Amino acid sequence: MTDARGSARHNGEWPARHAPGTPCWVSLMVHGLDATQEFYQALFGWEFRPGPQQLGPYVRALLDGHEVAGIGVLPPDRHLPVAWTPYFASSHVDQTAETVRSCGGTIGVGPLDASPAGRLAIGSDPSGAVFGIWQAAEHTGTAVTGVPGTPAWNELTTFESASVAKFYETVFGYDEEPVVSADLDYVTLHLDGRPVAGVYGAGSAVPRDRGPHWTTYFTVADLDDAVEHVVHLGGQVLKPPRDGSHGRTAAVADPEGARFSLLQQPS
Repeated sequence: MTDARGSARHNGEWPARHAPGTPCWVSLMVHGLDATQEFYQALFGWEFRPGPQQLGPYVRALLDGHEVAGIGVLPPDRHLPVAWTPYFASSHVDQTAETVRSCGGTIGVGPLDASPAGRLAIGSDPSGAVFGIWQAAEHTGTAVTGVPGTPAWNELTTFESASVAKFYETVFGYDEEPVVSADLDYVTLHLDGRPVAGVYGAGSAVPRDRGPHWTTYFTVADLDDAVEHVVHLGGQVLKPPRDGSHGRTAAVADPEGARFSLLQQPS
């Protein structure tokens, strides 16, 4: 996370249905579902219950009874990375998927029904970063944020921000707020006047083994304690804790290698 990031919505539940374009869900696809559940249960205090099985075994993570994220099993015939994927709300996923294609992106999965929860598609932007689209029915998405164990922010790392930000603006109706800086290429995406995601142009610093990618930040109460817990549970620290104007952050990976970041917000 850069210091250019905006603040996500804090200390309250999300509305019953997310406005189109809002980051509404994060989902992780892994090889070992049981071991992954144990890791995140110990780290974030999540509990789990079954979710839609259209793409294979899938569970929803709950915090104090509120749904916060999903974890599924990678299909054996798909060679996909183990990674957290943000989903953005849509009132009509088929139309949104068509807009993705017309703007130079691709749709790799769907659109398909996850009955009775909703309808989804998984695509990638013109730079190759993967994201999801969710049209809610019974399942509206993440039900609470701003407390430890919940998604706090999603940030795209890509080669350069301008053209990719325009893609997301066209698809989801965002406004952008670029950082005016000679040494930082960063755009904050806004929806209805509030920041919802960030786009960081990293140039040649984009990891060759991952390419452009989205990173999800999860709120924690004590960053140093959480980082220590990650290591104890078999994960690894990719970037140690550091201070920024929006809080303390660290980049970590779970035992299967799925990368995410931890955020301790200022008290």
